[in-house]
Amino acid sequence: MKGLYTVLMLVVSNVFMTFAWYGQLKLIDVAPSSKDWPLALVILMSWGVALLEYSFMIPANRMGSAINGGPFSLIQLKVIQEAVSLIVFSVIVITVFKTETFRWNHIVSFLFIVAAVYFAFKK
Repeated sequence: MKGLYTVLMLVVSNVFMTFAWYGQLKLIDVAPSSKDWPLALVILMSWGVALLEYSFMIPANRMGSAINGGPFSLIQLKVIQEAVSLIVFSVIVITVFKTETFRWNHIVSFLFIVAAVYFAFKK
């Protein structure tokens, strides 16, 4: 069960991470005047969102780590994190930003990431 909770918390964390990093680009569509905001203000807003990211990421890593009795090694946690990150990023870019077209080469690259997860868990 710890493994499932870890992955779910990583998904939530990555939603916040994606918006912390790229949300300011969408903000320009919603509030065009934000394009003229000082960069320091945009950075502070992103940090606020990133705080929410960390509020899920840190507990997920603590719960999921074998060091704390979880089911995953540190390498496995990192590989899971990267796979989740790319999946969440892709879903948000396609559904929220609608600026990208999902192509065959994206599918191939994701299959390689899934293969990386497989090999990270192989004994």
